This record gives sequence, C-alpha cells and structure tokens, in this order.
Amino acid sequence: MSDPIRLSILDQLNRGRRCVCDLQEVLDVAPNLLSYHLRILREAGLVVSFRRGRWVDYQIADGAAEAVRAALPSPLIEVVS
Repeated sequence: MSDPIRLSILDQLNRGRRCVCDLQEVLDVAPNLLSYHLRILREAGLVVSFRRGRWVDYQIADGAAEAVRAALPSPLIEVVS
C-alpha cells in the first residue's frame, strides 16, 4: 500500500476483474514493474490471480478491505469531560 502504483492497481481492480494487459494500458508502467507490484499485492493477500490461457486476470481478494482496515492505526478517541 505504500506505493502509488499499488494504490492505482487497487483502484482499477475495485472496478472489477482485470487482465494484466488492461492494467498495463491504463497504468502506463513497465511490464516488469507492474508484475512486481502485483506480486507484492498478491503476497499481502490483497489480490488474487486467475490464469486464462496465456493471460492472467486479477481481482481484489475477499477480505482485502478488512485486512487493510486492520493494518491501519486506530483513530484517536477524544474523551470529553
């Protein structure tokens, strides 16, 4: 989540399942860099991949929103006396 490219990938996948080729067109990053960021997101459990012939599709993993929410610091609670 610490890289703008990863946030852009998640933004695109939030719209539905996408082929790597579609992500490549929209994000305008080198193929090896896109693969690297997809691997990081996959290892973090935020996205899942599906092979379709020679293509690979990605989508946001079930529970990804909860995992991100759990990783963020809890908001400070003000106690009013």
